[in-house]
Amino acid sequence: MSHVIGRRRRGLVLAGALSAATALALTACGGPTVGGSSSDSSASAEATDWSQVEPADEITFWSNHPGQSQDTEQQLIDAFTAESGITVNLVTAGANYDEVAQRFQAASQSDEMPDAVIASDVWWFRYHLNDQIMPLDDVLEYLDADADDFQPALYGDYEYDDQHWAVPYARSTPLFYYNKDMWTAAGLPDRGPETWAELQDWSTQLTAQVPDGGSPFGLSTGPSWGAWWFENMIWGQGGEYSDGFDVTLDTDEAVAGGQFLSDLFHGVDGVNNGAPVATVSATDSMADFSSGLIASTIGSTGSLKGALDSASFEVGTAFLPDGPDGGGSPTGGTGVAISSSSTPEKQLAAAMFLNFLTNTENTATFSQATGYMPVRTSAVESDTMKAVYDQFPQFRTAVDQLGEKARSQDYIRVFVPGADALLNTAIEQIVLEGTDPASAFESITPQLETAYRENVEPYL
Repeated sequence: MSHVIGRRRRGLVLAGALSAATALALTACGGPTVGGSSSDSSASAEATDWSQVEPADEITFWSNHPGQSQDTEQQLIDAFTAESGITVNLVTAGANYDEVAQRFQAASQSDEMPDAVIASDVWWFRYHLNDQIMPLDDVLEYLDADADDFQPALYGDYEYDDQHWAVPYARSTPLFYYNKDMWTAAGLPDRGPETWAELQDWSTQLTAQVPDGGSPFGLSTGPSWGAWWFENMIWGQGGEYSDGFDVTLDTDEAVAGGQFLSDLFHGVDGVNNGAPVATVSATDSMADFSSGLIASTIGSTGSLKGALDSASFEVGTAFLPDGPDGGGSPTGGTGVAISSSSTPEKQLAAAMFLNFLTNTENTATFSQATGYMPVRTSAVESDTMKAVYDQFPQFRTAVDQLGEKARSQDYIRVFVPGADALLNTAIEQIVLEGTDPASAFESITPQLETAYRENVEPYL
């Protein structure tokens, strides 16, 4: 497959170090084919004269409350209602991004559609191709929403056909979390490992500190997660999922990334006395970390507040480790989009809500409550955030990593329906079943190529 970005994607901003995980993952490869042209919904939205629209007095917002943020979301909603007079019905539409997306897809065939909806890193582009969300540029300009104040690359992650289809909201990078008490007991420096090799070197000392059944390092797998953190590891070996839309999992470098992963979970001579460095968490590695079962893990920045609240030890945070060829940190998380099927009155009210939800003060408040990154440049060094950095320096790690280590994700994961789930399948084969990495990658490559050819290529 030798396809590159088509002419219609000239507006798609992936440049810079800060691109989010803009994927289209399905929970199964056999999902419905993406259909329809974006031109109809785009033209319809652009034709709206917002000055002639009276905002609705009630809208519905579907969320999964990222970072255990339901109380914070409700507080912000109450403040918005007090200011605008607009009621926002907050609906728990799923336990995670995928569940919200599945419900949103199903709702397109009913009258249950929300007015504003979580548009996660692995779903927003599919919403757009299915004509389920509207472009936001005109309505935000009408509201004087100062879209230029969004962190440019985070806002640019939602750009396609010279339009933005969501605003950044609960945005994150994966972070390296470590148990400072175990680190001290092991005689290690108070910092995360700069490289994966360094973590391997430290693993014997850490093994002596963890309880029975624990490990120096632990991870969770699953759709929207496994293929996110593994990008750091495959990049660190000089590999990548794809070059543009060309799948490159058969390269020596990509296979080396898979072999490194296998060695972590199955052991290798000369490291930790041949025992595995890492274990797989049955449900949530952050829960295992907070309970003291594992000495370190990778978790979203959005998990930081929960870890600080629940851990009985001092939590350390660090950039993701490098491999022999560097690495980098993918950004991710979610934005919020507006349903294209809502009335103009509800769309305008929803846009007012999105502007309020992500303004300088409120993005700082949300970041303070959850650990997600502030999405406005004006908020990064605001008094609220400076107070957070002073009290919890761990929060600063995510902001610094965003500027120093973040890297655009590989296209095959972020724009192809089913790709995220397929990549995670290969990762789980390697980690859980001990499958040879080359074989695991070979088994999914034809499916990735078919998913691209059927679900993306016709619309570029």
